[in-house]
This record gives sequence, C-alpha cells and structure tokens, in this order.
Amino acid sequence: MTSPFRIAVINDELGQDFGRSCEVASREFGIEWIELRGMWNKNILNLDAAETAEARRLLEKYKLRVTDIASPLFKVDWPGAPKSKFSPKGAQFNADFTYDQQGEVLDRSIALAKAFHTDRVRCFDFWRLEDPVPYRAAINAKLLEAANTASKQGIILILENEFACNTAIAAEAAQTLAAVQSPSFMLNWDPGNAAARGETPYPGGYNLLPKSRIGHCHCKDIKAISKPIDSKEPGWAAMGAGVIDWVGQFRALKRDGYHYAVSLETHWRGAATAEESSRQSWVGMKEQLRKADAL
Repeated sequence: MTSPFRIAVINDELGQDFGRSCEVASREFGIEWIELRGMWNKNILNLDAAETAEARRLLEKYKLRVTDIASPLFKVDWPGAPKSKFSPKGAQFNADFTYDQQGEVLDRSIALAKAFHTDRVRCFDFWRLEDPVPYRAAINAKLLEAANTASKQGIILILENEFACNTAIAAEAAQTLAAVQSPSFMLNWDPGNAAARGETPYPGGYNLLPKSRIGHCHCKDIKAISKPIDSKEPGWAAMGAGVIDWVGQFRALKRDGYHYAVSLETHWRGAATAEESSRQSWVGMKEQLRKADAL
C-alpha cells in the first residue's frame, strides 16, 4: 500500500507473541512499519540480548521497520509534588520504573532505538497533577535535558499527550513545545487522549499545534464523553466507530506535509481478543485513511 504516512501498529496491541504480531501486521494488515512497546510479557526495556536479537530476526523475516521505541520514559510521579491520582498501583504495559531510574530508562531507550534502527523514543511528562504550575518550569527543564542527551546520540524524543499526564491536550502540548525548544523534542500527537480530557482534537486541538513539531501520531477512537475523565480508563472505540473526525485529521496531516507514523494504538477491547479488536479497528482505520485520500 502507498501512503504519505508510515502506517503502523503498536505490536502489543495485537498480543504478547511478537512473532504472531509481526505476522498479522505484515501479512494480514499489509503494513511495513511497527511500533515497539512490549513483547513476551515484558516491557521492551526489559528485553535481554537474546530476546532483542530474536525480535530483530522476526522484524527482518516479516520485512517490518520500527517507527519508534514506545518507552515509558517519565511516566512516573514528579518528586516533591503531591502524588497524582493517576499514579498506578502496579505496572503499566509491564513497566514499573521509579523516578530515580529514569536516567537508566533514557539510556536503555536510546540503546534500543539504535538496535532497532529508529531515531525516535516516546516519552511523557509525569503523572498529572491537580496544579502543575509550581513544578512546570522544572519539568520542562527535565524534558530539555533529556532531549539534549538524546540529541547527542542522534535520537529524537517524542512527547505523547497522555490524558493521565501533565500534557494531555493540544493546548497544553503547544505550551510544552514552546517551553522546550529543541529540534530533538517533538510531539506524539494522540487525538484520543486529547478527547479523553474534553478537548475536540480535530479541528480545534490540532489547529493549536506547531505542525513542524509533530513527529508521531497515535490512532485510536473514543466514545462521546460529557466531561473530562477523572482517573478511570476512557470508553475507547474501534477506529471510525467513535467521535473523532479521523478523516479530517488524516486529510489535514497530509495537507500539512506530515510524513511520519500514524500508528494504530487500539486500546478498545470490544472483540474477543486483543488481536481481533485490533483487526476490527484496523479495518476502520484503513477506511478513514482511504476517505482522506491518504491510502
């Protein structure tokens, strides 16, 4: 298939069997790109040398290229601030790292990016605070420091707007990008997460973003919500079955010269399995791309 975008899927949205995920992505979905988050019931940061080598072998077998390392970098509480109500009690996506381990998380993420031949590492900006203002300057400084570290290795950090973190909507993302001025710091635009906090991601939210600093895009859909979510998981939907104008969003990305990944992050689990849910969501995503003349 041809597209102005790197059409991808996050591997563990299909399942924990990495070989099977690669097979479905390549031979069934017909895509050439994949985003790496976790496999074999491990977060990608915890893979050993043999597992990393096996993952690389499978990628080569199925002729898949890696969009980015979907690292959990900075998905932790900000030290010295009140504990966030979004801070989980256990591991998320098999990741359970402390604030003090974030330097190691960054170094390991960069090493994995090089091993998997990608120039992008996903990050966050800490679990959401009721009032982030007293800490925002220090958070921005931490993000800039990390971006500078990554830059020395030829790696770009892509900050995901995450409904449970301090940058959740496009309006906040625009402010964070303005404060963290580095060519190695870009946005992982996630319209679904913005919608979960009550923003209309397209056209309203998207129009606030500096288009030249969007370096990745996650694709999921969401049911109608009347107010921003509190601490519960939003009501996700299959792509095309929710309220987000994905046709308009894809069309705008194409118009604005975006050429990086549009990566299916299903999240919706309305079918029998993760694989089947992602299969149905891919059907919807493919239809939206075609309607936008982007596939």
